[in-house]
Amino acid sequence: MAGEIPDLHAEERTGTGKGAARQARRDGMVPGIVFGGDVDPLPINIPFNALLTRLKQGRFKSTLFNLKVDGHDDVRVICRDVQRDVVKDLPTHLDLMRLRRTTKINLFIPVVVTGEEVSPGLKKGGVLTLVRPEVELIVTAGDIPDHITIDVSELEIGDSVTISSVSLPTGAKVTIDRDFVIANLSAPSGLRSAEDEEEDADDTEVAEDDVEADNAEE
Repeated sequence: MAGEIPDLHAEERTGTGKGAARQARRDGMVPGIVFGGDVDPLPINIPFNALLTRLKQGRFKSTLFNLKVDGHDDVRVICRDVQRDVVKDLPTHLDLMRLRRTTKINLFIPVVVTGEEVSPGLKKGGVLTLVRPEVELIVTAGDIPDHITIDVSELEIGDSVTISSVSLPTGAKVTIDRDFVIANLSAPSGLRSAEDEEEDADDTEVAEDDVEADNAEE
């Protein structure tokens, strides 16, 4: 289970319609609606600055939140839409959907690396690049993993870790239907430069040998 689901604080909005929404915006709030879960929709207001900060952090629509509204039980929600001002591109309304524990959702799950201290490629000076620090998975709302783990303990320089070699949490599935790379272990820049110089030298020697052979034939 995910250890920390971020809180999203809101207040119940009294009144509905365009008038109440305009008043909320004048008060520095963003109006919204919480729907789903076999209960009535709940009109809410969220502080503008708090919402804008969340939006700037990225992946707002794929993050599971613990919605806290005074007078109501906490509920897990995910954003289904954020309406924005067409000129200023600032949020003007949002739709949140309540989730049951069995609901399937797409979330980006962090990647944790193990085995770095014994990796033969890293011991030789290789550079580990985490191509995907997060992987999008389809998971159930009641069983969200903290992370997925990749093991690099046997990686040599030039090796990579793909999603097919990762043990996914029970019930989780990837959203991409191909065997994509999560991390790779490459040679250090100094070693690559030396190898390139050796290859250039070898090519030069081969070219010189070819010229000498041609001259001898003449």
